[in-house]
Amino acid sequence: MAYDVVIVGGGPAGLSAAIRLKQRAEKDGKEITVAVLEKSAELGGHILSGAVIDPKALNELFPDWKERGAPLETPVTKDRFVVLGPVGKVSLPMFALPPMMHNHGCYIASLGNVARWLGEQAEALGVEVYPGMAASHVVWDETPESGGGRVKGVVAGVFGIDRDGKPTGDFQPGIELHGKYVFIAEGVRGSLAKTIMARHNLCEDAQPQKYGIGLKELWQVPADRHQPGLAQHTTGWPLDEFTGGGSFIYHFGDRYVAIGYVVHLNYKNPFLSPFDEFQRFKHHPAISEHLEGGTRISYGARAITEGGFQSVPKLSFPGGVLIGCSAGFVNVPRIKGSHNAMKTGMLAADAAFDAVMAGRSGDELVEYQTAFEKSWVYKELRGVRNAKPLLSKFGTTLGGALGLFDMWFGTLFGGFSLFGTMKHGKTDAASTETADKHKPIAYPKPDGKLSFDKLSSVFVSNTNHAEEQPGHLKLLDPSIPILVNLPKYGEPARLYCPANVYEVLYDESGANPRFQINAQNCVHCKTCDIKDPSQNIVWTTPEGGGGPNYPNM
Repeated sequence: MAYDVVIVGGGPAGLSAAIRLKQRAEKDGKEITVAVLEKSAELGGHILSGAVIDPKALNELFPDWKERGAPLETPVTKDRFVVLGPVGKVSLPMFALPPMMHNHGCYIASLGNVARWLGEQAEALGVEVYPGMAASHVVWDETPESGGGRVKGVVAGVFGIDRDGKPTGDFQPGIELHGKYVFIAEGVRGSLAKTIMARHNLCEDAQPQKYGIGLKELWQVPADRHQPGLAQHTTGWPLDEFTGGGSFIYHFGDRYVAIGYVVHLNYKNPFLSPFDEFQRFKHHPAISEHLEGGTRISYGARAITEGGFQSVPKLSFPGGVLIGCSAGFVNVPRIKGSHNAMKTGMLAADAAFDAVMAGRSGDELVEYQTAFEKSWVYKELRGVRNAKPLLSKFGTTLGGALGLFDMWFGTLFGGFSLFGTMKHGKTDAASTETADKHKPIAYPKPDGKLSFDKLSSVFVSNTNHAEEQPGHLKLLDPSIPILVNLPKYGEPARLYCPANVYEVLYDESGANPRFQINAQNCVHCKTCDIKDPSQNIVWTTPEGGGGPNYPNM
C-alpha cells in the first residue's frame, strides 16, 4: 500500500503531523494521502502521561479546540511544589520557581483521551488510521540509486505466528506500507527508531539519551477529598539524595486523582525497585490525605525521555524523520512533553507537505531540522538543558537549587547559562553499580488499601497479549541473566520491571537458579531495554492490539 506519508504511532506527535498534512492540503486545494499506524487496539490505549497539558501547540493546530470539544476540561487553579521528608514536608513558594515551571494556563487531562479526540479530527480530515497494526520492521530501499539505506516504508499487521515462529491457522503475513516519507512517532525507545538511529548514526553528535520510569495510578476519591484543578509536585522522600525523581498529583474530572511517581533511571543501587518506592511514597501523610477513602481504578508504567537538548539526535534520515518522544523532546523541569511532541509533528508535516507538492520523494527532509532549530521547542529545551545534569552531578538538594538558579538566569538573559552546556556522560545502564556496593532494600508489604503488589497492579492495567505469539522480549544471550547479572548485580530486572515480567526461580533446594520471562505481563514501559546493565534485553513490538489498555489515563 503506497501513501505520500506513513506515520508510525498514533500519539500526539503522529496525529498532529497527520492533521497538519491534511490541513495544508485542504487550504491549498491539493491531495495528500496519509496513513497512521497504531499498535494499540484503539487510539490512546497505550498512552500514559500525568498529564498537565500546555495547550500551546494545540492552539496552533486547532485555534477552536474548545468549540470542537477537546477533552481538556479541568484548568489548573492551584499549583504546589513540595519537598518531602520521612514524615514532614516543606512547601516551596511558587515565586521561587521560574515562570516556565508554573502550571496556570495549562489543563489537567487524560492524554489518552486527547489522542482519541485527535484521532477523530484526523479521520474527519481523511487520514487513514489503523489501530491494532504494530509496525514490526523497516522496509529499506537498498538500490544503488537510493544510495542504500533509504527508508521506504514499514511492515505492519503480522498476525498468527506461534511462539516457535511458525504460522498458525490465523496467520496474516502483514502489509508493506510504503511512503514518500515515513514519520517515526513510536514514543520512547521505539524499536524502529533504534534500528534507524543505528544505521544512520543519528546519535553520533548527541549525548546519550537519559530516561526515567514513570508509574501512575488513577484513583476516584470521595467528593470531600477532591480538589479540582490542583496540580501538586513533590521531590525528596522516599528517594535518597543521589537517586533522582519525584511525584505528581492531579485532581480533575469526575472525582479523579492522577497520582504518579518518576524515578530517574541513572540510579546506582541495583536493589532499588521504582514500583515499590512508589507504593511506599503513597503512605506519606502529605500524600495519603489525597487518596484515603478512594478506589484505585487503573495502573500503568512507561519510560520517559529525560536527556533533553543535549540528547536530541539528528532528526532526518533518507526517507523520513523522527518526531515526538522518538527523538526525546520532554522538558524535565516542567514535567511536560506533549506540547513539544505535537509541535515537532507539525513542523515535520510542513516540511513533508512542501516536499511532496514539489515532486520530491525519499530524500532527507533537512527543512524539518532547520525548522526545529528555529522553533519555540528548541528554545524551551535549550533553556533547561542543565537541569538534569546538575541533579545527576550534585544531588537533589544542591543540584536542584543550582538548576533553579540556572533556569532563572537563563530566563533573564536569553537562555545563557553560567554552566555552558553540560554533558550527561554515562548511559542509564552503565550507571548501575554492582551489588557488592549496596545493601538490599526491605520494602514494606502492601496493605491493599493505599499500596499494592505488582500482579494486582498489572490486572488493573488491562494488559493482555495473545498467548501463543513469539516472546517480544528478546535476550541476546540467554545465559547472561544467571551467569553475569545475578552474581554481579543481583539481577536487577526482577526489581526495575514494574510488572513482574522477570523472575529468578530456584528449585526446591534453593539452588539451580533460572531466569523466567512472563511476557504476558508486559505493560510496554521498555525499562528493561534501557536499564539492563548488560544491555542484553531487547524490547520488540508484540502482535498488534496486545499490551495494556489505559482508559482515562
